[in-house]
Amino acid sequence: MANQTINRKGRSYNYTLSAPTGGLNVRDSLDTMQETDAIVMDNYYPAETKVCLRGGYRAYKLNEGDVKIETLIEFHHAEGDRLFACGNGKMWDISSTAEEKEVGSGYASNAWQYAQFKERLIACNGYDAPVSWQKNDDGEWEWVEAAFTADGVNVEKLINVAVSKQRLFFVEHNSLKFWYSEEAGEVQGKLLEFDLSTQVSRGGHLQAIACWTQDGGQGIDDLTLFITSEGEVLVYAGSDPSSADDWSLKGKYYVSRPIGYRCVLQYQGDVVMISEEGYIPLSRVMPLAQAGASCQAYSDKIRGLVLERAKDNKNLAGWQGIIYPRGGYALFNVPVREQFEQHVVNLGSGAWCRFTNIRSLCWGMLNGRLYFGSNSGVYLFDEGYSDNGLHIMGNIHQAFSGFGSGNLKKIQMINPRTVSSTKFALNIYINADFDDSELSYLENVGNTGLTKWAAGDVHTKWSCLRSPKGTKWSTLKGAVYNRWICSSATAFKGSVVFKTKTRGNLIEWYNTGIRYEQGGGIL
Repeated sequence: MANQTINRKGRSYNYTLSAPTGGLNVRDSLDTMQETDAIVMDNYYPAETKVCLRGGYRAYKLNEGDVKIETLIEFHHAEGDRLFACGNGKMWDISSTAEEKEVGSGYASNAWQYAQFKERLIACNGYDAPVSWQKNDDGEWEWVEAAFTADGVNVEKLINVAVSKQRLFFVEHNSLKFWYSEEAGEVQGKLLEFDLSTQVSRGGHLQAIACWTQDGGQGIDDLTLFITSEGEVLVYAGSDPSSADDWSLKGKYYVSRPIGYRCVLQYQGDVVMISEEGYIPLSRVMPLAQAGASCQAYSDKIRGLVLERAKDNKNLAGWQGIIYPRGGYALFNVPVREQFEQHVVNLGSGAWCRFTNIRSLCWGMLNGRLYFGSNSGVYLFDEGYSDNGLHIMGNIHQAFSGFGSGNLKKIQMINPRTVSSTKFALNIYINADFDDSELSYLENVGNTGLTKWAAGDVHTKWSCLRSPKGTKWSTLKGAVYNRWICSSATAFKGSVVFKTKTRGNLIEWYNTGIRYEQGGGIL
């Protein structure tokens, strides 16, 4: 009887791993993290169904003279929106694409806080008298010194301003006092004093004022919030602080300490506060109907990252939050010594990522477009796919996954399914069992001089051939590109690392095909 041949070859399994649309996660352990999260996510944005390379930026205004821009001031009006840049003791109107126009000078500080009220823009900085952008008698717009008077304080000490209950409220520099318009609806005239020192228990000074609504709109339910440097939030109801019948303390709450005078961001009726522990919606820490409810930061998933940044950089200028409707996200600017980074959240899904290599001191909007000020002028953001001609460095380490099996496995091939506007080179590999190896970027590949893909490395990128070559990873516009490439990782769990160094590419990553063999017996 002939011997029967037994096929003992391993069986290949296929698994489709979605791109990390869950975003950056520095909260959960590597072993429990969802596979659609990311351990590192730099310069890629988690959309709902895909992950996209962020937009680039280009020089816009004041770039030739290396003007350090520390504040961008927005003004919205039926006659046309305006954007003002503040630096070197001056203000420029940069609303026109043709030229910038100097509209103010001789200021002691460039760190302005501002509020728009009744077709005027009121700005203050704690060192100069408050200024107002308004029409003169000839009907022309100009910056003038705001006509405020106050008994007991030099108006130059007013450092922050907000609007609540149809009144202007001002913060006095290094004080627990605030000042408010004597009459509702006034944009000039006498300011009255209100001292909060008898109400606070942690000391410090008043840092910000905000209007908070319980119903998502503006009305009689609106409350005025006073935030101190030590993290006390005093909530007042009413519209006239001079009247005991129309002004009362509704509650006092303790949160982590705020960072900077631009520590509040108002969005859809809520107030998000930039604090040492994260970006916290104040509605979650002061629910008047259910006092004592637990607080969970808006940024809970990246809390560790914010804590690390705040620990060493909380006293640096540049902390700011802004909503960017065109991109569908909120951006929080974080100064890191001579560098900056931005923590970005998808407003629909709540997924986070980080933007890097954008040296932004401040942010502002004009006609729906996003701009930032830097040490060398103003730049238009989300414009093209290079950073003013430089590469955008994309880096994603996806969470570890068992790829549908808890067994030891040899990962044979991977297939990153992407869409791109032009050809690009991709550095993709598998980190095995909580390894965090970081391999260098590879640049765009042209028609000549193809890049070698690090032959002989244990993390094979494109091929297991002896001399692998860079491949033009290209696709027709709008079509998903499929290509299986060799891998050699052996692991129980693997992390897909997806890295690009591109200039002029739109890249979208949808999912990754994984093909592997499972180990048998002990192995």
